[in-house]
Amino acid sequence: MKLKILHTNDVHSNYENFARAATLIKQLKDDNTILLDGGDFADFKSIELQGTKGMAALELLEAAGYDALTIGNNEMFNGIGTLEHMATNSPFPFISNNLAKKDQTDIQGVVKSIVLQKNGLRILITGSSPDLDVFNAGLGVHVYEYKKMVVDEISRNKGKFDICILLSHIGTAADELLTASVPEIDVIISAHDHQLYPEVKTANGTLMNSAGNYAEHVGVVELDVANGEIKLIHSETISTRDVPMDPQILQILKDNKAKAITVLSEPLYELEQPLWHDVIEENPITNLIADGLRDMLNCDIGLMNSGIVNAGAFDFLSHKKLIEICPSPLNPTSFEVQGKDLSEAIKQSLDAQVCLADGKGPGFRGKFVGRLHVSGAKVIHDGKNVQEILINEEPLAEDRWYTVASSDYLQRGSGYPSLANNRNAAYRAEEIRDVLRLYGNKEKFVDKALENRWKFSSNIFI
Repeated sequence: MKLKILHTNDVHSNYENFARAATLIKQLKDDNTILLDGGDFADFKSIELQGTKGMAALELLEAAGYDALTIGNNEMFNGIGTLEHMATNSPFPFISNNLAKKDQTDIQGVVKSIVLQKNGLRILITGSSPDLDVFNAGLGVHVYEYKKMVVDEISRNKGKFDICILLSHIGTAADELLTASVPEIDVIISAHDHQLYPEVKTANGTLMNSAGNYAEHVGVVELDVANGEIKLIHSETISTRDVPMDPQILQILKDNKAKAITVLSEPLYELEQPLWHDVIEENPITNLIADGLRDMLNCDIGLMNSGIVNAGAFDFLSHKKLIEICPSPLNPTSFEVQGKDLSEAIKQSLDAQVCLADGKGPGFRGKFVGRLHVSGAKVIHDGKNVQEILINEEPLAEDRWYTVASSDYLQRGSGYPSLANNRNAAYRAEEIRDVLRLYGNKEKFVDKALENRWKFSSNIFI
């Protein structure tokens, strides 16, 4: 029996590209086709998703005719409530064999595997989600070891399938290792690390394919399944670059954007003071975040890079405005760092080239790294060099460990590598934009955010 597998992965809400992918998918589909996604289709940087609790993603996938999706990290990032809402309302299965709630109970609507019938062929499809380690508790999830859970699903469905497909949002290196110990897996659709395979790879007899990211390609795997044997007929990953956009997908996006704007545009509150923004210069909106984080996490200092926001806010705050100006799904994070490493980062921050460097990093949705903003500290400088750093009015001690309220971006050393030399990191479930939402209407914090902490001191004009 012939089987054609079309697949995508790591679309990350790049839905204009997906409109092209949908056109290609509809051209390639035939009676022998199943259509699968390897996870991270729903990235909640998208206003359409934020304003519809993820339902816009389901409409897009349904319109293209998907048969199943596995849960990537981005499907988790808007909280367990949103994930359950999507899974329970989805017209196709949300699959994860190793994902549960934090208390290890089942996530409503999520299944560990399905057996799909296609022209008499029985297809076992299971899927694995990534272990986000220290972030799991904040997201409200528990993640089991995926190899064991894959083996359990194969064993539980023994005799019920002719071919086994794993949708894996673990990464291609881990998938290759898995093929050596679980030969019952016939096909792995790999995701998470955004690898683009020009055609299927074979590892220990298992066929593996990955279609890159951002819906820039669609993966194709054509098989012949007969008498217990599976033969590869053809495989490729096809670029969507020159493919026209599917009008049905565009209409779904337009309709859901209108719904989302209506829901998200309702003002939360008016701003008493304009919170302007700048990438290089100290500004009140980033100061407000640093102050809010320090208060929320009860640390010696607050530390935030101005690249976390894209623009200022002047008249009011709404959920829409928060998503637009602070799209990164980064979390309030506390950690300890020695004064010498804190000093190194602050000194680097005086360099405009450091501030204007590409801010690319896990979870970051901005463009530039940006200037470091501090709370509970003062930085005395002459425009070129830092002369003194005061922590709560006392000179910074290089060997002392300070508690820092920041983001997981800076905790990892992104933008400012010395900050990676930290210990005792702890993460909150909220996102940085929530700090703006919680503190933007507190007069005491807004007034304080207008006070500069970087103090220029020089006799150059004397």
